[in-house]
Amino acid sequence: MDSPRQTYRPFETVRLPDRRWPDARIEKAPRWCSVDLRDGNQALAIPMNVPEKHELFQTLCRIGFKEIEIGFPSASDTEFAFTRELIEKQLIPEDVSVQVLVQAREHLIRRTIESLKGARRAIVHLYTPTNPAQREIVFNLSKAQVLEMAVNGTRLIRELTDALPDTHWQLEFSPETFVLTEPDYALEVCEAVAKAWGASAKRQIILNLPLTVEAGTPNTHADQIEWFCRHLSNREMAIVSLHTHNDRGTGVAATELGLMAGADRVEGTLFGNGERTGNLDIVTVALNMFSHGIDPKLDFRNLGAIREVYERVTRMSVHDRHPYGGDLVFTAFSGSHQDAIKKGMDRRAKIGHDALWDVPYLTIDPMDIGRSYEAIIRINSQSGKGGVAYVLDREFGFDLPKLMHPEVGNLIGKHADQLGKELSPAEIHDCFRAKFVNVSHPLELVEFDSDPAGKGMVACRIKVRVPGAKVLDLRAEGNGPISALVHALEPHGWAGFTVKDYRSHALASGSESSAAAYVCVQDASGRKAWGCGVDANIELAGLKALVSAANRLG
Repeated sequence: MDSPRQTYRPFETVRLPDRRWPDARIEKAPRWCSVDLRDGNQALAIPMNVPEKHELFQTLCRIGFKEIEIGFPSASDTEFAFTRELIEKQLIPEDVSVQVLVQAREHLIRRTIESLKGARRAIVHLYTPTNPAQREIVFNLSKAQVLEMAVNGTRLIRELTDALPDTHWQLEFSPETFVLTEPDYALEVCEAVAKAWGASAKRQIILNLPLTVEAGTPNTHADQIEWFCRHLSNREMAIVSLHTHNDRGTGVAATELGLMAGADRVEGTLFGNGERTGNLDIVTVALNMFSHGIDPKLDFRNLGAIREVYERVTRMSVHDRHPYGGDLVFTAFSGSHQDAIKKGMDRRAKIGHDALWDVPYLTIDPMDIGRSYEAIIRINSQSGKGGVAYVLDREFGFDLPKLMHPEVGNLIGKHADQLGKELSPAEIHDCFRAKFVNVSHPLELVEFDSDPAGKGMVACRIKVRVPGAKVLDLRAEGNGPISALVHALEPHGWAGFTVKDYRSHALASGSESSAAAYVCVQDASGRKAWGCGVDANIELAGLKALVSAANRLG
C-alpha cells in the first residue's frame, strides 16, 4: 500500500477563528424531515413496493414527522403514481408537508409540479451540482452555468407554484455537495436562488447544506455551517437545513455540531438507512436530545414496533449494537457493569421513579422507548455476581442476600463457561434451583412439626432421610425451628457447622404465594455455604434452606 500522502489530501475548511458554536447548546428540537421514502429507498437492493411505502409513510406520520420526502416523481411512473395516490386518497395528514426531489431541468420540474397538484402542503426540493468534482467531472459545467441553472429552475418552480395557490408551497434548495463546494460560491448560488424565489422572513426558503459525503471531522462541518449562517445577507429569510451522511462514521456528531452552529432543520432516516454507510440516523439524534431533557417532538415510545416495520419493508436489519434500537444496547454482560446497574436500579426503586434518571451505564430509561428491564443484564462466563442476582430478582423474585451473591455468581459463571454460551434467564433460574434450592441430598427433610415449649422455646418432631434411605425420627428443642433442627442433627454427626445468616421473604403476593429463605452455614475450618429453601410455609422454607446449605457444605 502506497503512502496515503501520495493519494489523498487533508480536508480544507473555512477560516473561522472567532467560532461561536463550541459554547452553544442544543436546547430545542429542530424541524425534522424524513427522507426514508426517497434517499433511503434508493439505497435498497430491493426498493420498497407501493404497499410497503404506504406502511412506512403512515409509520413516519405516527412518529410525528411533519415533513416527509416521499420520492422523486419525475424519475419514474411508480414514484409519480405513489405521490398522486397519497394526494388523491387524502392519506396525508393536514399538518404534514410532502417533499419531492427534482433536478433543475424544465421537463422534470413540470412533471414534479404536476405530481403535487391538489396537495395541501408541499416542499419542492431543487438541487444543482455545485462542488468542483461534480461540476467538472460529472456535468462539465462552469460555475456560471451551474448558477444560471439553479436560478432558472427556481424561477420556473415559482411560476408554476404561483399558479396553484390552493397549495402551501415551500422551496428547498441544495447546493450539491455543499461540504465540498467553495464556501463563497455555495453562498453565492444560495443567495441567487433565494432572490429568485422571493425569499423573506414571511416567505422563507429552506437552504439545505448537504454533507452528502463526509470529508472532514464534525468540527469542520460546524465551522462551515456557522460561516454560512453568519454570511447570509438575510438570515431570517432562510431555514438552514442539514443533510449528513456517515462515510466517516460521524454523521450524528456532524449533525449535532451543525445544530450548535446555527442550523434549524435536519434531514435523515430511521436507523440511518442510505447510500454507502448511510444517512444520518434521526432516531439517535432525537433520543440523544431526549436523554438531555429536550422533547424531540418525535414519538419513539414504541421503538421496537417502529424497528419491526422498518426491517420488514426495507429488508435491512438493525445491528445489535445500534444506539437505542439494537438488541444489546441496554444489556450488560460485564460483572462490574451489572453490579453498578443493579445498584442503580435498586436505588431508583427506593427513591421513586419520578426522580431524575441516574443509573450507571444507562443513558435513558429503557422503558421510555418501549424496552423492558428484562434484557438489561444477561449472563455469560464474563458476567458477575451482581448480574446473576439481578436476573434472579427481576425475573423470578429471588432477592438474594448480598453476601450470597459471590457464591451464586461464581457457580452460574462456571456453568456458562462450561456450556460456552450466554445463559437465558430460564437457564440461570434452572441452575440456581438445581444447585441451591431445596437441595435434598445427602440429607432430606421429610417431616417437621413443632409446638411451644415455654420460655420462648419450641419442641420439634423431625424426620430426616440420610444416605442409605434410612429415615431418622428425631426430637429436639430450640429457640426457633432452625435452632431445634440443628440440635436434633448434632447427636447424629450431621451438624458440624454453625448458622451464620438467615433471611426470608415472600416470592409473590397473595395467599397462595411461596416464601424463599436463605441460610449461610460455616464449618470449623471457616468454610461457608449458602442454601435456599422455597415453601408455602415460611418456617419450612427456612428449614429447607438450612438443609440445602448443610448439603452444599458437604
